[in-house]
Amino acid sequence: MNSERPTSEAPSSIGTEPVSIVGPIAIIGAGAMGGAILNGLLAPTVQVSGGIRVTNRTEGKAAPLRRRGVTSTALESDPAANRNAVRGASIVLLGVKPAMIGDTLAQLAPALDASALVISLAAGIPTSAMEAIVPNAVLRAMPNTPAMVGRAVTGLAAGPRATAEHRALGAALFGTVGDVVEVNESQIDALSTISGSGPAYVFYFIEQLSETAARLGFTAEQSRAMVVGTFAGSMELLVQSGRPPAELRAQVTSPNGTTQRAVEQLQAADLGGIFDRATAAAVARAREMAVGG
Repeated sequence: MNSERPTSEAPSSIGTEPVSIVGPIAIIGAGAMGGAILNGLLAPTVQVSGGIRVTNRTEGKAAPLRRRGVTSTALESDPAANRNAVRGASIVLLGVKPAMIGDTLAQLAPALDASALVISLAAGIPTSAMEAIVPNAVLRAMPNTPAMVGRAVTGLAAGPRATAEHRALGAALFGTVGDVVEVNESQIDALSTISGSGPAYVFYFIEQLSETAARLGFTAEQSRAMVVGTFAGSMELLVQSGRPPAELRAQVTSPNGTTQRAVEQLQAADLGGIFDRATAAAVARAREMAVGG
């Protein structure tokens, strides 16, 4: 995909159809997100030929991941674990922190197959920086934490070496944990502020509304039932109805009623402007990270 490829109009969605991925797949740094993707790849409907190889720093993290079809090694017991994991792999998923991407790729470069697809989960590190270290095709992926329950939204952007086949392979991989939205790489940092950081915004709203409920005299259990249940039910209604959120909001907001008074306070607070400033700050931070800040 070149940098001018149009953004897809709708996400591809996880389903119940069998998925077959030609492996082996190597996951370098199988932390929370890498582990979530590993779980997606181990779903009954997914078949990975050649198996899956994962690495972590410690044996304590590596041991629980060992199971049929998964080779899990720890760097503390095998310093060459990363290089061994990527040898012969068709897909190499980098789950290390952004500051470690350059050194990790330099370490892996001699062991990578020329045909291997490299996929980075690191925020702020452009494909150009990675392609300067390895000759492989590179994708950038930005999944969010609902991947842990198979409900992720993953933004996927490709460097100039990536072909349509590489993009399809990346979409199939991340489709095992949720929806996939293909974007131009110029949009990936902005996407990360919406879907990548989005769960934090949702949890913050839940946190604040729960605290308001507590100040109104409700117990923690009552507050959780009301607030979490309302968010979960509202999202299910939004998804199942297919109606715009503004329309559903209007349905709840009777003219001159209590909800209208509450919504007027939220509107006066300029939530749209707040979100604009919040996402702009996140994009600026991603750009700082891209230059080593």
